Amino acid sequence: MLKASVIISFYNRIDYLRLVLAGFERQTFRNFEIIIADDGSTEEVVTEIEKLSRQISFSLIHVWHEDKGFRKNKILNRAVLASNSEYLIFIDGDCVPHREFVKEHISFSSPKKCLTGRRVNLSEKFTGKLNEENIKKGYLENSLYQMIIDGLFGKSDYVERGFYVKNNYLRKYLNKKKRGLLGCNFSIYKNDLLNVNGFDERYELPSVGEDSDVQFRLGLNGVDVASISNIAIQYHLYHKLLARPQINLDLFDEIKKSARAYTPFGIKQVKYF
Repeated sequence: MLKASVIISFYNRIDYLRLVLAGFERQTFRNFEIIIADDGSTEEVVTEIEKLSRQISFSLIHVWHEDKGFRKNKILNRAVLASNSEYLIFIDGDCVPHREFVKEHISFSSPKKCLTGRRVNLSEKFTGKLNEENIKKGYLENSLYQMIIDGLFGKSDYVERGFYVKNNYLRKYLNKKKRGLLGCNFSIYKNDLLNVNGFDERYELPSVGEDSDVQFRLGLNGVDVASISNIAIQYHLYHKLLARPQINLDLFDEIKKSARAYTPFGIKQVKYF
């Protein structure tokens, strides 16, 4: 029986997806499936994903809908429905996982608890050094010194989040403070997410929709967010930052005032199939 479904939010960057999947090829824990939550990539990219699915060593499901603008939450909800396990791990298609990423999310999992890790933001120069082969050979985990140097010169950011900590006491110390849910690095039992009806699909621009909103509504339903920083690590590939529109913040303020855990604009509002 599958232990986890890893849901990768994705749009068109097939070059980055290849690197992300290379990171999953070297996972120490192997009992998982991959679900690509594709927010409307082109026909050419869809064909490439089909080819990739025949080349990788684990099960891959591709969930796609037509490109009608930013609809990440809608395709994430479809991916949740397509998942074949009871535990969900969410990651973005521009984040390469550390080799212990899946294992650590699984090992700390429990009902009524949502886990959130952090990521190193790689510079454009460092990202340019990566390829499928060197990722599979452990280049990222073995290049922390180079990342530190890159960070000192103001290129890569949050390099300290790339230190993989094994000591249990230090793990507890580093994660004793509460941290916000990070949409590109979190995991949860499927039932806990379904109990708040998944992601609110009214968020149609990048911002708080797939993290802060979810954390708030999960909290209303008694689900605690626990940090696993320096434990479940990922490496964010460089790209220009997207704008954070005010309209999303206004919607989030409205939701906080309503104090309603279950969104009527989530999974159960639409028949997808």
